[in-house]
Amino acid sequence: MPGERILIIEDDDMIATNLCRALQSQGYETTRHATGHSGLDSIGRERVDLVLLDLGLPDIDGIDVCRQIRAADPVLPVVLLTARQEEIDIVVGLDAGAVDYVAKPFRLAELLARLRVQLRRVETAAGDHVDPVELRVGALHVDLRARRAWHDGNELDLRAKEFDLLARLGRDAGHVVKREDLMSDVWDEHWFGSTKTLDVHIASLRRKLDRLDKRDELDGADGPITTVRGIGYRYELP
Repeated sequence: MPGERILIIEDDDMIATNLCRALQSQGYETTRHATGHSGLDSIGRERVDLVLLDLGLPDIDGIDVCRQIRAADPVLPVVLLTARQEEIDIVVGLDAGAVDYVAKPFRLAELLARLRVQLRRVETAAGDHVDPVELRVGALHVDLRARRAWHDGNELDLRAKEFDLLARLGRDAGHVVKREDLMSDVWDEHWFGSTKTLDVHIASLRRKLDRLDKRDELDGADGPITTVRGIGYRYELP
């Protein structure tokens, strides 16, 4: 909600100035740093509710900045600003701990909507009480209270959105979950913009499951998560 403080780490003066102006017009407080090191130094010394991080910084790679932020504060949301269009770069950023990304050039309305989503999720998570519930589907075991998941006895190293996505698919195992339902349930019912982030998270989730079950990779299959083209995804029953 307005009044929250957003830390902007962006070396381009024009982009940073426009971002600060736009965010302040929405009631947010902003702090801007032009280098990764100065941005990292500010975390812990001042209140920060969300970090807007450019990947192309002059002194240190934005991916490394993201990893250090995540190590210092595991729950602080980081949204990436990136001119890197390759999916692998986006996946690396998400694996480093970012919760979302926006590709340059971006539409300001989309960026603002995505920031609202992340800030709202932090606020909701802080006030939520989750009852102890476990989910078991074949080799998959999900502890919803502990937010931990295992496949065939091996624990999965999942980002927050990957865990939510796996749990959502697991709840309806054997049934197709529509793309729009996944976006609404895992991200936000007011999500604005492309659903490409869903495909990126599914691809990353599949890779992590495939590491534990090489048979799927050898067979050329998608593992337990099947794509139903034009509709959504299905977590297969054993």
